[in-house]
Amino acid sequence: MKKACTNGHGFEKSIDCHVCPICEKTKRHTPEFPKLGAPALRALANAGINRLKDVTHWTEADLLRLHGIGPSAMPKLRHALNQAKLQFRKFKPMGKK
Repeated sequence: MKKACTNGHGFEKSIDCHVCPICEKTKRHTPEFPKLGAPALRALANAGINRLKDVTHWTEADLLRLHGIGPSAMPKLRHALNQAKLQFRKFKPMGKK
């Protein structure tokens, strides 16, 4: 199935996927999210997580529920957070302050 992305790149995909392979290749890993795969980067962007500091508003369990974030992304995120002296949000049960 022939498709075109918003940047005008033409590409073919046999499944109903709208991710342009040309645009994906031009994306650079940033110091914010080093070496994360494209599915994880898309999952973070779709959740409004554009900077490492945004990750601190999420628990690890919440991030793992995002489609595209898998077990291999979590150690990389943990390491990046540790390097920046940040951490995931801690789970707080209801009723606790």
